[in-house]
Order: sequence, then C-alpha cells, then structure tokens
Amino acid sequence: MAQQDLSPLTGIIEEDQVFVDFGEHEGKSILEVQDTLPAFYEFLIEQKNGGKCAIRRQKDKSFRLHVSQTVL
Repeated sequence: MAQQDLSPLTGIIEEDQVFVDFGEHEGKSILEVQDTLPAFYEFLIEQKNGGKCAIRRQKDKSFRLHVSQTVL
C-alpha cells in the first residue's frame, strides 16, 4: 500500500475491515460510513486527530473503532 493510499482514519488497515463499535452506526464498516455518511466520516477523522478514538482488535480478530465516551 503506497503512502498516499493510507486511510486518514484507519491507517494501514483497509476501511472495509474496521467496524464502528458504538451508536446508531454500530456494525457498519468504515468504508460504508465513508460512502454513505460523509459528515460522520469527517467527524470520526476529527476525533482520531484529537486522540479520542482507537481501533482495537477483538477476540474474533475483527477490528472495531471506539471513540471516547466524553465526545459522544
């Protein structure tokens, strides 16, 4: 993956492999959010840039995006 191909939200992990783990969009992939909810995608990027979200690998080996509860 080339540097310019990195996701601003997930980095080197493909956006279709990371899922929202909170709120009304729980279970949607980041790729789906980017395609259908651009304002929410931008919000998530802002949270990441502010250090308020993290991607965690679950026991089932899926990746979940978590955002600090203080911003929800």
